[in-house]
Order: sequence, then C-alpha cells, then structure tokens
Amino acid sequence: MTIHLTEDFIAEKLRTAYRAGVISSVNGFAGLNSGARLKCAAVLIPLTWWQDEWQIVLTRRTETVEHHKGQVSFPGGGCATNETSPEDTAVREAGEEIGLEPANIRILGLMNEVITTTQYRITPVIGIVPWPYPIRLEPAEVVRVFTIPLLWMAKRQNWEERPFAQDGAASPFPVVTYHIYDGEVLWGATARIMLNFLGVLGLINT
Repeated sequence: MTIHLTEDFIAEKLRTAYRAGVISSVNGFAGLNSGARLKCAAVLIPLTWWQDEWQIVLTRRTETVEHHKGQVSFPGGGCATNETSPEDTAVREAGEEIGLEPANIRILGLMNEVITTTQYRITPVIGIVPWPYPIRLEPAEVVRVFTIPLLWMAKRQNWEERPFAQDGAASPFPVVTYHIYDGEVLWGATARIMLNFLGVLGLINT
C-alpha cells in the first residue's frame, strides 16, 4: 500500500492518534521512573519538504548542556511556568535554540507523551518549517543543525534496539539506535519519539 504523506494526511493521523495525558505505549522507559515527580517538557519535531522528500530537522547538543550532552535531539526543553500548552514550549525552545521564528512554524498536531530516564515527561509537537533556513544557533546548547530523510528513518535496516543499562545494571528496556547518517547518530529518547511518529503515520508497525 502506498501512503501519500500530504500535510492533511499527517495532521489527520496525529489528530486521530493523540490522547492528552497518555504515555506512549511505544516507550521503553515508561516504567523506569514510576512514582517519580516528572518534569514537564516539550520538543518540536520540525518536518520540512526538501530535496523532493519529507525530512526531519535535528540538532546536536553541546557537551556543556545539563542533560543529553553531545546527543542528537529535537529542539525542545522544559516548560516555563507561564506556558499553557506544549506548543508554547516547543515553539519557544525552537526559537531560542536554532532561531526558528514562530511565524515560520505551522503546527500539525501533537503526539502522546514519552518519559525519559532523566525524569522528563515530554510532549512531542509536530510542525512544518521552511528549509533551508537562516539558522541562529544558541552556542551554549547547540553545535549543529542538519536533516535526515523521513523515509530513511522508516527503513527497518537503519536502526536496532540494544539493552539499556542504568547505573551499570542491565534492564529490560531497549534503546533505539539508528545507524550513522551524515556523521550523526540518532539514539535514545529522540530515536524512540521518532519511531512513535513513524508508527502514527503507518510507516512502521509499532
């Protein structure tokens, strides 16, 4: 079956799948912090049509940020006290980290929340952005911005799941790790969120 990934199709898939306050079932870390006081966060999944295909805009974090040092990630972070929606947080963080202006982000929808090993409860927000774009990096947080084709990430041969070790002890929760693309490795919570998105779109079985 051929899936035509139009903006309307993506938005409808997101609308149908989203349940406010529900933790994604495709999340290996959902039970790791049972009972913990989780911190509110949101990320923007920037989706762009470039070089005749959908691509995802990603960042690589610096080695000086508090969490996820040097890792590939979506723009995003913790919720501010005056923010009333995940969209507010995701758009603000995208502006702070890579200079995306709110007027250049067209929100398509949300995905169910995920929990990370660092005790964040993250709401992914999907938005269409233009590309190429005059990126302005926040040097304390981001060292690089790049894209990976959506359909490349949907190919099963491009990722694997490995056992996760927390505090030196093996656990039953696997970590998703993509193969190297453009010199970068997408893994961990960001890769798990990516698989959730691909599952919502029907590009993989979850």
